[in-house]
Amino acid sequence: MNRRDFCRMSASLGTALLAPAVSWAEARPGYQNLLILVELKGANDGLNTVVPFADPNYASLRPRIAIKREEVLQLDEKTGLHPSLQALMPFWQNQELAIVQGVGYPEPNLSHFRSIEIWETASNSQQYLSDGWLTRAFAAHPVPSAYSADGVIIGSQELGPLAGGARAVALANTDQFLNTARLAAPAETRSNPVLAHLLKVEADIVKAANGLKPRGAKVVFKTEFPSGGFGDAVKTAAQIVANGEQTGKPVAMLRLTLGSFDTHQNQLGIHAALLKQLAEGLAALKSALVEMQRWDSTMVLTYSEFGRRPKENLSSGTDHGTVAPQFVMGGRVKGGLLGSAPDLARLDGSGNLTYAVDFRSVYATVLENWWGLDASVILRGKFTPLDLLRA
Repeated sequence: MNRRDFCRMSASLGTALLAPAVSWAEARPGYQNLLILVELKGANDGLNTVVPFADPNYASLRPRIAIKREEVLQLDEKTGLHPSLQALMPFWQNQELAIVQGVGYPEPNLSHFRSIEIWETASNSQQYLSDGWLTRAFAAHPVPSAYSADGVIIGSQELGPLAGGARAVALANTDQFLNTARLAAPAETRSNPVLAHLLKVEADIVKAANGLKPRGAKVVFKTEFPSGGFGDAVKTAAQIVANGEQTGKPVAMLRLTLGSFDTHQNQLGIHAALLKQLAEGLAALKSALVEMQRWDSTMVLTYSEFGRRPKENLSSGTDHGTVAPQFVMGGRVKGGLLGSAPDLARLDGSGNLTYAVDFRSVYATVLENWWGLDASVILRGKFTPLDLLRA
């Protein structure tokens, strides 16, 4: 069994723990800063998330689905948030929310599968890479061996930016993972090297599980977590961070997923409900991190495979588009609007927006300014980090 086949098998099992670890002394500093990625699966509509309410082209392009000016949560004289994002307004007012507008990449691909692959491998649109951008980061600058894993994927079996060899664990929730990990058991393996390899990995998974378990009683938060799948994922993420603090076996990053944002029809109600889940989940996540005194050492970053078309379709929805905003949150985030507001008077030949910020500049900000790594080697090119963080 080769490495690629094994990675694929591990992902299908819902767990993967692969590359060897090194000591903290051998690792670059910075992984004590936690990264939490939130994937908005299915392509979030950026124009109805961060609303250019003062642009007359916005209402004319979307006569049925435009957010009414009087409903928008105003950020400045031209821009506001969808009303369902009310729970994020304290972030904005405390200058802990940066909104990067116009994020995309050259020659955008509007296939869900291919575009998310581009985002998660940090490739060019015509370049095919098998390893995730975080996998390359952790290979170049390994996470300390004391850490339970490089990262944890919550609510999905897709390893995404951790594909291709990172020490990654994929789980629906902590309790389910621990129960699954206990299934690993010794067996006669001398005549079956493939089985021996799989059991070795199972043993590593048990070791990771022990790191994710609380040392004593399970941490009980004062924070009230929202109900529903995303609220459960946020609670699991908080528990993993708390357990890492308790055991001294943390992880460098976590990824949560919320979907589906593929709103081809009847967008208004569907999108409003999803954004409400996002905002309330992120507010609870911040509250739990503040309880643990980890908010200042955490960066939360949203991403989606692409945006939606500026013009609404005949089904009161939006079709696949190009650019969209990204939210960046944390106690050391320098809040405000970055990038360029969408220019709805200058659409491309397909009726889509052109990008203002390459998504790899956002990744370079994480790698260089958050973790202190060499982004140009990991991203295979020079991308200028954004001014997102306080000193």
